[in-house]
Amino acid sequence: MIILVVEDQYKIQQSLRICLEENGYQVDCTSEAGKGFEMVISQQYDVIILDVILPDISGIDLCKKIRQEGINTPILFLSALDSVEDKINGLEAGGDDYLGKPFSLDEVVARIKALRRRFGTTKQVIKIGNLEIYTDAKEALRDGKNLNLTKKEFRLLEYFVNNQGKLLTKSEIAENVWDISFDTGTNIVEVYVNYLRNKIDKGYEEKLIQTKFGHGYIFGQL
Repeated sequence: MIILVVEDQYKIQQSLRICLEENGYQVDCTSEAGKGFEMVISQQYDVIILDVILPDISGIDLCKKIRQEGINTPILFLSALDSVEDKINGLEAGGDDYLGKPFSLDEVVARIKALRRRFGTTKQVIKIGNLEIYTDAKEALRDGKNLNLTKKEFRLLEYFVNNQGKLLTKSEIAENVWDISFDTGTNIVEVYVNYLRNKIDKGYEEKLIQTKFGHGYIFGQL
C-alpha cells in the first residue's frame, strides 16, 4: 500500500513517514502542492494525506484538481484549520476525512485503515490465517502490515497460494513463475523463495513456506 504525504512542515512530514513505514506502508513525501499533483498523476496511490496550508496552492485547491482529473484516491486532510466550516470545505472539495492538528500518529494510522475498509471492499482478497493477499491490488499483508512485495515476489506468492498443500518442485516453480525451463546451474528459485520467506514468515511462529529438502516446497498452514 502506497501513501502520498503532502506536508510542508518537515518535522511533521518526517514523523508521518517514519510512523507509516513502521506500520508497513510505502510512503512518498513532498512539501509542495504542485509536485504532489505531478506525483498523483504519474503514480497510483492508495491514500493521499494533504495539509491544507501549503506554500504554492492550498491543499483544498489541490484536492479539487485531483478530483477534476477523475482520480478517486481517498484523501485525508491534516490541518491546523479545525473549525466546522474548515472541515466542511475540505469534504466538499472532495476530501474523504479531515483531522485537525495537533494529531496523534496512532489516530492517523487508524483513519487510514478506516479509509482502506471504506474504499477497499471491492478488492478480491484471499486469507490464509493472518496473511491477506489482495490479487487486484497486487499486495499482501500479514497481521495488517504491508509486506511490500516486488512484482516477482508477488507472482511467486500467487503461485504458492494457488497450489496450497501441494509439493512444488523447483522445475514447476521456474516454469510457472519465470516461464523458463529449470536450469540446475541456477539458484533463482531458492533466492526468490528466500526473499519471500523473509517477508512473510520472518518473525512469525507459524511458517507458511515449508522446504522439503531434495524435493521442493509446500505452502500453507500446517
